[in-house]
Amino acid sequence: MTGPVAVVDIGKTTAKLALVDRASGATLDTLTRPNRPRPGPPYPHADVDGLWSFIREGLARFAAAHPVAGVAVTTHGATAALVAGDGLALPVLDYEHDGPDAVADAYDRVRPDFAETLSPRLPAGLNLGAQLFWQARAFPDGFARAEAILAYPQFWAWRLTGIGASEATSLGCHTDLWAPADRGLSSLVEREGWRRLFPTLRPAASVLGPLLPEVAAATGLRPGTPVACGIHDSNASLLPWLGRLRPPFTVISSGTWTVVMTVGGTIAGLDPARDSLANVDAFGRPVPTARFMGGREYAAIAGPDPTPATSADVRAVIARGAMALPSFAPGFGPFGAGAGRVEPSGGPAGARRTALADLYLALVTRECLALAGTGARIVVEGPLARNATFCGLVAALAKVPVHPSPDATGTAMGAALLFDPPGAPRDEVPAVAVPPLAVAGLDDYARAWRALAGR
Repeated sequence: MTGPVAVVDIGKTTAKLALVDRASGATLDTLTRPNRPRPGPPYPHADVDGLWSFIREGLARFAAAHPVAGVAVTTHGATAALVAGDGLALPVLDYEHDGPDAVADAYDRVRPDFAETLSPRLPAGLNLGAQLFWQARAFPDGFARAEAILAYPQFWAWRLTGIGASEATSLGCHTDLWAPADRGLSSLVEREGWRRLFPTLRPAASVLGPLLPEVAAATGLRPGTPVACGIHDSNASLLPWLGRLRPPFTVISSGTWTVVMTVGGTIAGLDPARDSLANVDAFGRPVPTARFMGGREYAAIAGPDPTPATSADVRAVIARGAMALPSFAPGFGPFGAGAGRVEPSGGPAGARRTALADLYLALVTRECLALAGTGARIVVEGPLARNATFCGLVAALAKVPVHPSPDATGTAMGAALLFDPPGAPRDEVPAVAVPPLAVAGLDDYARAWRALAGR
């Protein structure tokens, strides 16, 4: 297949459409819109109608200017659609809604052990199984109408093609619904009688089907344009490197979430109490993973419109002993039980406040590396790849080369590769590794921060 791929990229904070030239990696066009949940009733839920209008209008813009060869979808995890007929049996639940906590005790009695799913127990709706369990009890009539459960990437692929599918990267991201060792649905699905609702399993890197005729007509895309099955967004970030680097290596995918994935790592260090787990890559293999809400925590510490920090700002923060201590997104990450705070009270301002945020993200990232394992090299994807201070701090703390990805499309490039998945690794790294940030006292500061954070 030749020609650019239109990528539908639904992040938790921002929805994006990108037109990606797979041959060069260039992004030919991009559209974005905020992804804000609707308040209800019956509960906070995805603005499916607004997103669908955005997708159709964006595809029409792309089709008017370029010969679009295919459409691929990638989305955030912890989200699924209960489909009935050509619509929804219930609205698509916002995973940050705490409704599932109302049945937490009952859910804990039926969810599988970590040894089976490699999925930790998470708050609110971060375990997709907990969402479904709550919806089935809180809205039994609506749940009973459901004809299929589609993970979020496959829901949008279904809107484009009319074909339902299940897919491992989406079902394998802390859902409690997937058993990585068996490469199949977990015992929870059997126990709750949900198996009939999950369509046939398809590879992420496969053509699900052609665009529906009415979608092709509405967008101007060529009739028969193929649509890929779709992929979880962190795994989209990982996919390009599966064909470029020899394991073990680590990819840090950044955005609302900072996700640390070590290909070729071991699951022995995973701790379900500290938000570490195994994701499942596009080829169905478990990948040791740890994560935290890095984008949201950074904003909470640095504030709006932060001034970029320099090494001098980092030195000043360390010399003063100022620290941001976790967690600024309670319930998530390796220190999710803590209450985020800055010490001494108030802390620095301006660029030094940004340096404080950079230090915090780098130190929590180091904790994630301790859980998921540290590869022989680290690749940073997404917004943090453009943060030289963060990358330099991670290089200094992890003691391995850190390569900021030059690919500005992040998840979009990985999704575009669903039409041409990578082959054997070639050990091809980004050209430039950032120099470790040389800051006196960093190791002592890191030890003191870890002692306080661990409390």
